[in-house]
Amino acid sequence: MKAPLIAVLSVGIAAAAPAVAISANAPNDAKATNQAQIAPPAGTTPLRPVGPVTMTLNTTTTDDIRHRRLAKRFLKLRSRLDRLVAQRDGHRARNVRTPAQLRWSDRGMKRAIRVLRKRIRHVRSDLYDKRAGLTPGVRAILERIAACESHGNPRAIGGGGAYRGKYQFSYGTWASVGGKGDPARASEAEQDRRAAMLLTRSGRGHWPVCG
Repeated sequence: MKAPLIAVLSVGIAAAAPAVAISANAPNDAKATNQAQIAPPAGTTPLRPVGPVTMTLNTTTTDDIRHRRLAKRFLKLRSRLDRLVAQRDGHRARNVRTPAQLRWSDRGMKRAIRVLRKRIRHVRSDLYDKRAGLTPGVRAILERIAACESHGNPRAIGGGGAYRGKYQFSYGTWASVGGKGDPARASEAEQDRRAAMLLTRSGRGHWPVCG
């Protein structure tokens, strides 16, 4: 009876051994699997990104926007100049729609804008002269009056301070033609226009000696 019992025990122990071996290897296999999933690619380190990382700024878009703004400003100023010239010369203003300025450089565009602003100031001055009645004929008369009254000096003061400026305006006469403040402190162009308005309205009577 002992021999069969020993044989049965031997078979049971032999069958249990592989199970113990499998259970002992299972944690190691799971750890190896996790390490394989976490490990970085060959030739890299976990502290550095894979491949070079570069950042570039798109300056072309900014330059293009700036250039288009300059072109828009140029076209706006040119339209304004055309309207002023039309008012001065009595013709219809033309429409400005050409995009040719987009092909200019920024430097050329800025130079053209400066020229346009200067021309606009000049045409506006001509318009103010026209509205005041400062025609070439009137200007010639006023030049003679100014030479007699103040030797053409727009800052001249006479009559103990009562008469002032290029045409020796009194404060009352100056105010009657729309002038404000001291006539001698106004610009020469404004004094010419106010004198033209006075001459057109009242003749030379306000300059009894030099008129």
